[in-house]
Amino acid sequence: MIVKTVGLDIAKNVFQVHGVTAEGRTAVARQLKRNQVLAFFYKLPPCLVAIEACATSHYWARELQKLGHEVKLIPAQYVKPFVRRSKTDANDAAAICDAVLRPDMPTVAINTPEQQAIQMVHRIRQRLMTTRTALINQMRGLLGEYGIVFPARVAAFKDGMRNCIAAGIGSLPALARELTEAMWQELGHVEARIAEVDNKIKRIAAEDERCARLLEVPGVGPVIATALVAAVDNARRFRNSRCMAASFGLTPHEHSSGGKQKLLGISKRGDGYLRWLLIQGARSILRFASRREDAISRWANALAIRRGANIAAVALTNKLSRIAWSILAKNESFHWR
Repeated sequence: MIVKTVGLDIAKNVFQVHGVTAEGRTAVARQLKRNQVLAFFYKLPPCLVAIEACATSHYWARELQKLGHEVKLIPAQYVKPFVRRSKTDANDAAAICDAVLRPDMPTVAINTPEQQAIQMVHRIRQRLMTTRTALINQMRGLLGEYGIVFPARVAAFKDGMRNCIAAGIGSLPALARELTEAMWQELGHVEARIAEVDNKIKRIAAEDERCARLLEVPGVGPVIATALVAAVDNARRFRNSRCMAASFGLTPHEHSSGGKQKLLGISKRGDGYLRWLLIQGARSILRFASRREDAISRWANALAIRRGANIAAVALTNKLSRIAWSILAKNESFHWR
């Protein structure tokens, strides 16, 4: 029997294959070791291979494309309803195979190695920022036990720590002084690494023409611009700007029934990291919106007064994502109004 569609459940070392014919009959259902996967698909005639979008899925998608197969990545939440009976690797592979046969099944774009390299930079930066926050919070808590309290802002904390270090932190026991100075040095090392990663991101943004156009948008800096390019790559794959905003979880979640439409808050699906970055960019616009006279600032300021800063920030984030789609999909530049 000729295999036309394959559901591939991937893992670190054990893979499950479920292949069906054009009529939907099961042609193959077997387990493969990691070193057997490419050899197995090399022997298959070109067919449609479906993989659940998860860790390493983009790598396997690219490798199978090199062998002449058509590969589709399906979001995990859309595969789950197709799982029959208990959850096993065999049932998961069959569910993936069933899901991809649905003509309206949403798919995930396959990332290039270059996209994943930029995303790697962002993940490292995110981890370093988390480490920095944890260090500062721990230092605040430990020094607070000795009555040394700093203002909430990071800059104010660092200024206060410099003053304490310069004064010798005389009120602390010798061991506490030693540990505090060691943590302060560790914080310096982490911030130096963050500066290195930020410089890499700035170089990436300077070398990419798409990033240069995105940087003209208010609230968008090198971090947001490079994250957008890495996540989206070809914006033309989205039918319109709303579809791209929906992929970031920025469109309303709907709960309608009986002919009555009910729209709730944003869905928060998709790329949470990029959504968070865009919201921070929107908040930076809102911070100075009352002092500016451009159309975006006037609109955002009026909405903030009417509905509150948080709702205005999310609405402005939606608008920024749609502007980004126009810039990336239509090769346009941003123009102030």
